[in-house]
Amino acid sequence: MPGSSTSAIILRRVDYGDYDLILSFLTSDRGKISAIAKSAKKSTKRFAGVLEQFSILQIVCSTGRRSSLPILQEALLIKPFPRIRADIEKTAYASYWSELIDSWSEEGQQQNDLFRLFRHVLVQLDQSGMPPAVLSILFQLRFLRISGFRPNLNGCVACRRELDQIKRNTLHFDLSRGGLMCGRCSSSVSPRLVLSKGSIKQLLWLEKEALSKADRIRFSRQALDESLNLLETFVPYHLGQEPRSLTFLRQIRQS
Repeated sequence: MPGSSTSAIILRRVDYGDYDLILSFLTSDRGKISAIAKSAKKSTKRFAGVLEQFSILQIVCSTGRRSSLPILQEALLIKPFPRIRADIEKTAYASYWSELIDSWSEEGQQQNDLFRLFRHVLVQLDQSGMPPAVLSILFQLRFLRISGFRPNLNGCVACRRELDQIKRNTLHFDLSRGGLMCGRCSSSVSPRLVLSKGSIKQLLWLEKEALSKADRIRFSRQALDESLNLLETFVPYHLGQEPRSLTFLRQIRQS
């Protein structure tokens, strides 16, 4: 990346030595990249107040001679999202989304849809009155589709009956098969993942509609709890690890 400029969102920052930072970015045209910001912790001119997690930047990186990491040369702050950082619950949600992206994404693999999704939910989290929990449902649904782990919510994965053909109002979700199970087929499924038809239909609507229409949806308390329980169980199951930020997020919601 010889002096290349791109839009980027900071996913993670790690102290490196006394003065440097190693940063992970999700970029608009190159997917996830990592770079080292030399003397970032003591500089009062180049990076002061700019390299904060979740911020949207315009960055310029170049390849260093001795370092395997690109070197961050310039960073122009585009959106700082101060309301996210001022609210511990919003910070917890944004941290969870960042960790999911950072854990799943491979360096240098273009992810235009993921960048647009992440930018959208951060803007809404900072500026709109849309509940953070609903934004998290939206993000996780779209993230699962982008990553190829989309849950099957259209009907029973065992007997293949479609949702409208199933008479019972509640269905179980089988993590190993990645989909819903009707009452006739769910005898061996753990009862902790239970979804009502109303919750399922809201998830399907939120998954397929344009991002700009997402703020129209209204979740009941039951639908919100069922949806969060499903997604926050299903996503770590397929990532193969429990994000540390998810543990923190659950603690914040319970406090």
